[in-house]
Amino acid sequence: MESYERPGESSVRPVPRHEIRALHTADTLTVYQAYRPSLGVPAARDGRFPEAWGRGRMTWVKPSFLWMMYRCGWGTKEGQETVLAVEIAREGFLWALRNATLSHYERGVHGDRAEWQRSLRRAPARVQWDPERDLHARPLEHRSLQLGLSGEASRRYADEWIVGIRDVTPLAREVHGLVRDGELDAARALLPVERPYEVPADALAGLLPVPHVPEGAA
Repeated sequence: MESYERPGESSVRPVPRHEIRALHTADTLTVYQAYRPSLGVPAARDGRFPEAWGRGRMTWVKPSFLWMMYRCGWGTKEGQETVLAVEIAREGFLWALRNATLSHYERGVHGDRAEWQRSLRRAPARVQWDPERDLHARPLEHRSLQLGLSGEASRRYADEWIVGIRDVTPLAREVHGLVRDGELDAARALLPVERPYEVPADALAGLLPVPHVPEGAA
C-alpha cells in the first residue's frame, strides 16, 4: 500500500487502493472539469453553466486535481483550455453515488454481464476508478474516483448542486511551470489539499471492485 504526504502536513499515511479524496468542507466538495473557453469562461463568471452546456449529455467530474491535469494536459489540450473547480453540495454527490453503477462489468459485484448492462441503462450516474497521477502524470498504485453524470444526474448537477465555480486555469499553468522547472516542492505546495472524503458505506455498495485472488493463492 502506498503512502503519501498531504500538502501542508508532515504526517504520512497509507493510501487505500480505492478511496475518495477531495478538497471538501462540512457542506461541499470540489470536483474538476475542463472546457473550451466559450463554455468555461461564462461558467466561472456566472457561477453556473450556460444554456449551451448540454444538460442531457454524459459529463464526467473528478475530485482529483492531478487526474484532471493528466486528462486535460494542464489545460493545453484542444477544447479543454479552461479548467474549472466546481464546488457542489455534499448531498448531491451522495445522491449521485447512491444512484450510480460501475462503468465496467466486475465479476463478484454483478451477477453477470446482462445484469450489469441493465443497471448501466437504468443508472443516471456511473463510477470508475482510474490510477491516480503524480506531478509528472505518471500512474500511481492507488485509484482516483471518476463520476459520470447523465440524464437526471446531469441536470441536477448543473441546476441544483453547484455552490460555486472557479477558473483555476492560472493555477494549473503555475503548477505546470514549476514542474517543468523541476521545482517539485513548490509545485506540490500549491496543490489543493485533497483529504479522504468519508461517505456512508451503503453509498459505495456495488461501486468497489472485488479484489481478485490469484488462482492457487491461500
